Amino acid sequence: MTKLFFKMGVMVLPLMLPACEGAGEQNATVSPEKDPLNVVFMIGDGMGVGQLTTMFYYKDGASAFEDFKEVGFINTSSASNKVTDSAGAGTAFATGQKSFNRGLGLDMDSMPVPSILSVLKSQGYQTGLVSVSSITHATPAAFYAKVTDRDMEEEIAEQLVGANLDFFAGGGLSFFNKRNDGRDLFEELVALGYRMDSVQVGSVGDVGVPYGYLLADGGLEPRHKGRGDFLPRATQTALQRLSAAEKGFFLMVEGSYIDWAGHAKDKNFLLAEMMDFEETLAYVIDFVKSDGNTLLIVTGDHETGGVSVGKGKSIDEVEVYFNTDQHTADLVPVFAMGPGAENFKGFYQNNDIFHKILRSLGADQ
Repeated sequence: MTKLFFKMGVMVLPLMLPACEGAGEQNATVSPEKDPLNVVFMIGDGMGVGQLTTMFYYKDGASAFEDFKEVGFINTSSASNKVTDSAGAGTAFATGQKSFNRGLGLDMDSMPVPSILSVLKSQGYQTGLVSVSSITHATPAAFYAKVTDRDMEEEIAEQLVGANLDFFAGGGLSFFNKRNDGRDLFEELVALGYRMDSVQVGSVGDVGVPYGYLLADGGLEPRHKGRGDFLPRATQTALQRLSAAEKGFFLMVEGSYIDWAGHAKDKNFLLAEMMDFEETLAYVIDFVKSDGNTLLIVTGDHETGGVSVGKGKSIDEVEVYFNTDQHTADLVPVFAMGPGAENFKGFYQNNDIFHKILRSLGADQ
């Protein structure tokens, strides 16, 4: 199989990975019977216990989360704030190092830290990102960008061009082709060999080339306002493309607007986004079960809205309550399935997930 590797004028970072910060992680021994070849990391942005609980009351039939037997909890605080933002949380996931709010891919001294995508890419893995927000938004950007502020989205887009991703899908087209510097990064990606599309996520033809989908100027529409089945469809296409790799793959999938619903304190918005995430999760679970060699991790980067499910108008009803329109410091659950899933039980720091993934893969650290 032919693999295309593209290099641009970007800084190459030495492979120096941060040490684990969680006390529990220091004594952990990760020795799965069979190292998982692939990883799917699903992040429900803003998804805590309350958001998950809605699926057990408002969804017809069983929740996909009931399939998980291995469950843990993470502390989501960043190094600078007890209550993290998505940039600080994404950086912890992507680099294994807690850092400051708003920064992406940097340590506390604003020095760049290798991401799990770059680490695995150097070892031959295929890599991909899917998000309903702009692909330059905080969570997906944390996996490839190094900037001091998450709002530097034109610079983040420029760094994506040099990130050597094999697949990406989301919004953010305007940061590529309506830039202040006049560059057309969309066409630059085409020139590098990417199959680019700004209309829809189609089926993958040639699995030997990288694919990029930028389907909105900013983020895509919320599900209840017409987004359709983008997230499950893009995830399915990503798995089709990446699973054809010889070495293995790492795919991050973000349900971005669970967070937005919490900020809006909007029950219907929240339920629509959670249903969308559930639909995507159900498909990934089926893939994991049939593949037998993929590790699935599902968590939230933080909780948003102080969501709880309590008594409704009658004894047989429940209602969704929002205690704030901001992020909270709530512990967030982690669900794992597949080879190495047992390593994600217990209570630990969010940055430990990076180390647990690499150890489960048997990758060099």
